Amino acid sequence: MQDFYRLQQELLVYTLAFTAIITIAVWIFYSLNIALNYLLGAITGVVYLKMLARDVERIGSQNQKISKTRLALLIGLMIVATRLDQLQILPIFLGFLTYKLSLMIYVLRSALAPDYR
Repeated sequence: MQDFYRLQQELLVYTLAFTAIITIAVWIFYSLNIALNYLLGAITGVVYLKMLARDVERIGSQNQKISKTRLALLIGLMIVATRLDQLQILPIFLGFLTYKLSLMIYVLRSALAPDYR
């Protein structure tokens, strides 16, 4: 479990770092409104990642049931984004996918340098 907690922490740090860098870049090259939309999506992605980690952690315990409410988080946000004029769907969705970038970096690093810790 210690490796799992280390992986969880590493993915969270990568996701937060990518979120900060990309949000600032979007703010510089586009606008503050789009950057805030991206940030909202990225925060939702971090919450999703934490919920996923909690479900994976529970697999090892006596409770084998995995929650299906994680996806409802994104669906709810997308519904709210379609209803409000200030929110834009594409930056929110791309922000949500920021945690996937962290996963890809981790997998590539693990594949290319398996002894790295």
